[in-house]
Amino acid sequence: MPFPIVRPRRLRANETIRRLVRETSLSVDDLIYPVFVTHGRGVKKAVEAMPGVYNFSVDTLLEELAAVDELGIPGIILFGIPRQKDERASEAYDDQGIVQQAIRAVKEKFPAMLVITDVCLCEYTSHGHCGIVENGCILNDPTLELLAHTALSHARAGADMVAPSDMMDGRVGAIRRELDRAGYQDVSIMAYAAKYASAYYGPFREAAGSAPQFGDRRSYQMDPPNAREALREIILDIQEGADIIMVKPALAYLDIVRQVRDRFDHPVAVYNVSGEYAMVKAAAARGWIDERRVVLETLTGMKRAGADIILTYHAIDVARWLQEGAGR
Repeated sequence: MPFPIVRPRRLRANETIRRLVRETSLSVDDLIYPVFVTHGRGVKKAVEAMPGVYNFSVDTLLEELAAVDELGIPGIILFGIPRQKDERASEAYDDQGIVQQAIRAVKEKFPAMLVITDVCLCEYTSHGHCGIVENGCILNDPTLELLAHTALSHARAGADMVAPSDMMDGRVGAIRRELDRAGYQDVSIMAYAAKYASAYYGPFREAAGSAPQFGDRRSYQMDPPNAREALREIILDIQEGADIIMVKPALAYLDIVRQVRDRFDHPVAVYNVSGEYAMVKAAAARGWIDERRVVLETLTGMKRAGADIILTYHAIDVARWLQEGAGR
């Protein structure tokens, strides 16, 4: 029936009615907080390109995570900043590496907090690539062994979930076999299944010191124009044993998220990446946007597109904003 019988505005008349008919809701339960951990004590080094984000030593990280625990954010994903880098990313799979130290400390102080670890080599290699390099080429198959060793070292330290982000072919299967062989069948895998060679990663590379020293990562990360390829990558990761599948970045790839949600029954994660975060922070600092409203609208859009899990540097602020909203 046409107007005036049908009036959609009736269901927008006040906040209570809007809450009643709201189709998509963002919750603290949707959030994972990415954190960077480095060697030393008393370290809380600001990342210039990401206001409000820091490189923490283990002791200051535990102070930061007190807020995560209090707000009920389910978990974190750890990225390590090694003391030294080399051609074979030795600290990535060292049982005394910085991520391994952090896992043990976090699980001791916050045993119920979900600890996810990024499994990649780029932060640990002297050349900044996500695999073994020979004659200027990133070698796929020899890299799988190092990735599997890294995941196993994280599991031994107490990680609940590992998240391979390297985009080497076959890495999920290699990690699953290594974990199962060592008795860690219950450690789950969140695969960066559709990770694009994106311009949105710039600020992260400052935080992690992981910019490649030659070339780029387009030979292993996905080409941004491709959608069908993302579905093929996801099928392969599921077949190899991925428990959760991720699309990264989030904002420019919500069409991919929607296709993934419609096609697969696995939990779907998205990464609200550093460039997305930095743009909001820069505009908010200049008074051009309302940071709170923009962040909540953006993350709700990711949820509406089909994401079950959102990795975001905004997690602490979002949890507080949601808490304040619930108290009104």
